[in-house]
Amino acid sequence: MKSNSGFGGWRPILVLVFAASMGLSGCAVVKPAAAPAGQAAATMEKAGPDLNRLTLTDKAVERLEVTTAKVTKGTGGALEMPYGALVYDANGKTWVYTNPEPRTYIRAAVTVERITDNRVQLRSGPPAGTDVVTVGAAELFGAEFGTKGH
Repeated sequence: MKSNSGFGGWRPILVLVFAASMGLSGCAVVKPAAAPAGQAAATMEKAGPDLNRLTLTDKAVERLEVTTAKVTKGTGGALEMPYGALVYDANGKTWVYTNPEPRTYIRAAVTVERITDNRVQLRSGPPAGTDVVTVGAAELFGAEFGTKGH
């Protein structure tokens, strides 16, 4: 029996392609960075009452492609940073991950004044010259709080 759909023998293939694409369109899965056997990709120690210091292995930094930028003083002396550095917690509070030493990251609270294009003007936050994570911040947040992508 001949199909009148115009797809003929292609229908099963189209269904498979559609099903596969639906699986890929969901939330991204955050893969943990591989570390040598017996070694964690990140270690965590207290850096304050509610803050932790995360130290990643060289391999974890490489796999996460962690990138940083400096907080700068913009027009009128306001602190500015790239939007990619901003992380929101479950309560909507805004944070950044500072990078005080190689492979070391500490979460810091920020108060956003305004967001224009890809720049964030801060009411408060780390001082100008501080390195903040612009790529990999969400993965650091997940490592700190033990959350995984869905």
